[in-house]
Amino acid sequence: MKILFVSGFAPIVADPKSSKKLYVDTIGLPLTRYENTDYYRSENIEGAKHFGLWSLTDAAQACFGVDTWPADRLAPQACVEFEVESHEAVVSAASELEVSGYTLIHDAKTEPWGQTIARLQTPEGLLVGISFAPWHHN
Repeated sequence: MKILFVSGFAPIVADPKSSKKLYVDTIGLPLTRYENTDYYRSENIEGAKHFGLWSLTDAAQACFGVDTWPADRLAPQACVEFEVESHEAVVSAASELEVSGYTLIHDAKTEPWGQTIARLQTPEGLLVGISFAPWHHN
């Protein structure tokens, strides 16, 4: 697989309001609320294509389709996404990971906003995504 760059990083937060207070109000990151959700994000932080505060509930929903993180897995502290060149490259990378002995949380899927992503969880609990976000390729 050919990784082009780190496309996103998100601390996974248990309490979005407290995390917003730290990252936005205290540290001063230019994060804005996404629509009517608890997700705060920015594409305007030097050195990061995307930085967000992702709730554990939303991470569970994205990974498993449920609102609660499975009790038999470490609760993740963060998610990092690595960008590849195309939707097909995500599919290929997911297959390569499986052939190498890694168990995916989910295979390549295209999210409603157009990003294709496959995810796995490291032994330390970090969520790792192999991603193709078309807007990063303009």
